[in-house]
Amino acid sequence: MDISKMVGENLKSARKAKNLTQKMIAGELNKKQADYSDYETGKIQLDYEKIIFLCNRLGITPNDLFNIF
Repeated sequence: MDISKMVGENLKSARKAKNLTQKMIAGELNKKQADYSDYETGKIQLDYEKIIFLCNRLGITPNDLFNIF
């Protein structure tokens, strides 16, 4: 599995665990829901600022996001 798809799946799982919608998170990022969806499907890679924001917002670490143990 490529890294962007793995990160997207981990992002999706963390978001759902917090009972948040894509639309809610997209709004916090000043993005459209469709744009945020591209992060979760691995079509668009996250930049550093978004990685940090999403990890903090979802209560996960970058290690969790990238499956680094």
